[in-house]
Amino acid sequence: MIVRPDIWGTQARIRLSNAHGSKPVTFSNLHMGLQMMSSALLPGTNQPIKFGDADDITIVPGTWAVSDPINLDFLTDPGDPLLAGKSLAVSFHVTGDSGPMTYHAKALQTSYLSKQGSLPVSQSEDETAFPYSTTSWFFLDALYMNMTTPTKVIVVFGDSISDGSGSSINGFDRWPDVVARRLHAKFGNSASMVNQGIGGNQIIGPSDDTSPADRLGGISALARLERDVVNMMGVSTVIWLEGINDLGFTDATAADIIGGIRTGVTKMRQVIPNLRIIGATLTTALNASTAGHGREAVDTHRRAFNAFIRSTDIFDGIIDFDAATVDETTGELRPEMVPNTCIGGPGDRLHPNRIGYQAMAAAVDIDMLVGE
Repeated sequence: MIVRPDIWGTQARIRLSNAHGSKPVTFSNLHMGLQMMSSALLPGTNQPIKFGDADDITIVPGTWAVSDPINLDFLTDPGDPLLAGKSLAVSFHVTGDSGPMTYHAKALQTSYLSKQGSLPVSQSEDETAFPYSTTSWFFLDALYMNMTTPTKVIVVFGDSISDGSGSSINGFDRWPDVVARRLHAKFGNSASMVNQGIGGNQIIGPSDDTSPADRLGGISALARLERDVVNMMGVSTVIWLEGINDLGFTDATAADIIGGIRTGVTKMRQVIPNLRIIGATLTTALNASTAGHGREAVDTHRRAFNAFIRSTDIFDGIIDFDAATVDETTGELRPEMVPNTCIGGPGDRLHPNRIGYQAMAAAVDIDMLVGE
């Protein structure tokens, strides 16, 4: 699994998840090294990962586990700006039948797999050990860096528009990526951006009895708050951009998703002291080609929700993504933001392209994110 740290430290930890599994999964032969290119690692950087000083770990369904610290001895200076854009390769062997896998489908980054049924190869630094590519992340759902100085951790919480649908594979041009670069340009390693967007995610749906196979965007935002916000280390700020899938996939109303936002904000403030919560307006989906999202009724509820975001006092600040992307004459996305950057073609009028994500990032007051 190829992952790009937003910031670098002297030690790292990983989190492996069996959140959506139906049986225990055993991981062994775990390693982490510095990616050179493709699935090849920089020689001499690959090293073992342990859990509770053990070489393997079994994770029961519905849970996750955080590794022991991994010393990044190959780094001479974690603050070296030349590390920006470098990636780590986290490798592990799944022993036996995993059952349903916990994975992030739309990583928009290339990772690599070994042959099915092969012996453990995670210790290898040679690219031939991992001949198959994928643009999903499997089981690995967090990378932590141990920072020696105080660091503001900003979590982006939302759906596919934060996940990066319509941006380019391996381009790191989702709007949170662009904001992260702006943050580092001004604050260096004292601020870090964590993207917890999941394509198809809803605030209040699906219901708890929905089978995993039918959860298009995973469990609801309210249900995953503990996993994806509260249990992330050192969170200081949350940007919450979500609600269009509740309106597009279901019969939810503006009042429904406003109620969900209020519930989530209350929960977060109860468990994370001094948390800054930033609300965000929904970008338009009018006349989108995706099922349900393009209806005029959806746009009516979206506008009512945005009016709430702009006027409420429950947030510590807001970001007006709608104003940055909407064509006021048509109510749709601005024409230049529609063509699909990732695969070419006409775009779906729901997900902004690279130009749209840059405009969204430009609408963010980065001082507001760190409380200055």
